[in-house]
Amino acid sequence: MKYRPAFCIILLFFVFLHGIPAQSGSSGMTSTEFDMSSFPQWTRDLRRGEIIAFGSFPFAYFFANFSFDTYRWANNGWDTRFAPWPIKGAGAVEQSQDEKFKVIGIAAGGAVLIALIDYGIVRYKRSQKEKEIRSLPAGTPIIVRTPLGAKEQDSNTGDGAASETESP
Repeated sequence: MKYRPAFCIILLFFVFLHGIPAQSGSSGMTSTEFDMSSFPQWTRDLRRGEIIAFGSFPFAYFFANFSFDTYRWANNGWDTRFAPWPIKGAGAVEQSQDEKFKVIGIAAGGAVLIALIDYGIVRYKRSQKEKEIRSLPAGTPIIVRTPLGAKEQDSNTGDGAASETESP
């Protein structure tokens, strides 16, 4: 009996689907918001850098690939077989596997560089805000604003007494 690839794929799909438990609506669990304020600042910075690096990788890959193809095109006497993507013809010479790995490495390095530049900018802005707060004269009130929709556990009234909010 010959096995067809489509049959194997469908069989694997049902095997994996069988292992996924169904969600029931009667569990009574409520959704909770994830609070990042309990994490140290360096972990939040690391997470932001990770998001920026992975988000900028596709763009970095596109520009690295285009630049590398343009470099190959110039080194081969502007032969149209080595032209970059928009000009590439039917008989184009594809990149070797070594060249593809170089392009991926350059793109990954570019994405990490973008994340590091963002980290430097954010760190500079944060230090400027801290410097501004430190330069305020003594006794100046500092207003802390919370995002819209955030629940306040303790709020201070104008006379300095803390008022408690009761939840229903």
